[in-house]
Amino acid sequence: MEILTACLKSFAVGGALCALGQLLIDRTRLTPARILTAYVVAGVLLGAVGLYEPLAEWAGAGACVPLTGFGNTLARGVREAVEEKGVLGAFTGGITASAAGIAAAVFLSRPAFGRLPRGARLARIERSPNYR
Repeated sequence: MEILTACLKSFAVGGALCALGQLLIDRTRLTPARILTAYVVAGVLLGAVGLYEPLAEWAGAGACVPLTGFGNTLARGVREAVEEKGVLGAFTGGITASAAGIAAAVFLSRPAFGRLPRGARLARIERSPNYR
């Protein structure tokens, strides 16, 4: 039952963030790029005032996976790096904290992950009994 509750919370928060983004696309003249940027900034601001961590603990992946989570990760990385390195941490902390996510995004956006099948692979797919 505990897992079901966690999934429902995550779905509700993640779904609400997605629905809000869709409403902003449909009802305003904001471009998707500006909305995405606003989500990152919202994550930074919510983290700065201490509201993001309680939300992330309550909602789990529903709050951590969207771009608000990325913004919070950037802000937390900067905060921690400034405490350790001083002013230099303001320039390096966000990148260091989010390096794994950035690397994964770059790696998975390579054409090999989104390329349509061709050649021998396409022929094998077309011969499959599951191909329609």
